[in-house]
Formats: sequence, C-alpha cells, structure tokens
Amino acid sequence: METNSKFQDEAIAPMHTAEHILNQTMVRLFGCPRSTNAHIERKKSKVNYELAEAPTPEQIERIGQMVNDVIRADMPVTARMTPVDQLPESVSLSRLPDQQVREVRLVYVGNYDVCACIGAHVAHTAQLGAFRITSTSYADGQFRIVFRLDLP
Repeated sequence: METNSKFQDEAIAPMHTAEHILNQTMVRLFGCPRSTNAHIERKKSKVNYELAEAPTPEQIERIGQMVNDVIRADMPVTARMTPVDQLPESVSLSRLPDQQVREVRLVYVGNYDVCACIGAHVAHTAQLGAFRITSTSYADGQFRIVFRLDLP
C-alpha cells in the first residue's frame, strides 16, 4: 500500500491509476510481483519490475496494448474499506506501515485489478486517454518502464 503523500495528489490521479493497470498487466504477462519501486509524476512516470530477463520488443508492445485495452474498456475505478481477514489472496500487505491495522482500503480497476492503496484515482479508466511507453531498460534483473499518458 502506497504511503507517500504524493499519491494523495489529485493532479497525478491519472498516472497513479495507470500504474495500477500496468502493475496488473505485468503480473499477468510475466508472473512477476507488482512494482515496489515507482516514481509517479503528472507528466512522466517510471516503474521497475523484477524479471529474470529483458522482455522482447514484441512483449513490450503487448504491455502497451493490454494497458490501452483496459483504458478503452472504460472500467470503473472504485475503493472500499475491507477487513484484513477478508482480503483477496492476491492483495499483499507487505508495504503496510502499520501491520496492526484491521481494515485496508482496496482500490478496484473494474474486474482487472485490486490492490491496497491510499492514493487518488480517476473514476473510470477512459479518463486516462492513451498509455504510451516512452522508453524501457533492463539491468541486473530490473526492467524499467517509463510511460506517459495522452489525456483526453
């Protein structure tokens, strides 16, 4: 669960929502964990993933296609408080600042993604416009994606 106050900023809500979609896309395509190292900004963001090898150009193109498919599907983005003992198995609590909490705010991107998060998000994925990977790099098991959104 993100705890940095920058995630509470409405100005980066579109990029932060896109990060949720990108995380789930990487989990689905590569079976890797969600990113634990992200730098989310209003105009350009960077996200790192642990991968055994660099994705091919075709796989990188597929990442962008899948993220844009979710955006175009105009899925609702919702949040609700959920008791810790009722969390889906896929939700990790490893980043919680307080391991004694009884409820966690879960953010849902339609039926595509769910994760614990305190940040600001858009109401529907179509508000994100188009997702664009501007660069990628791979070193020492870390795959970095730099992305932008072409907001509507």
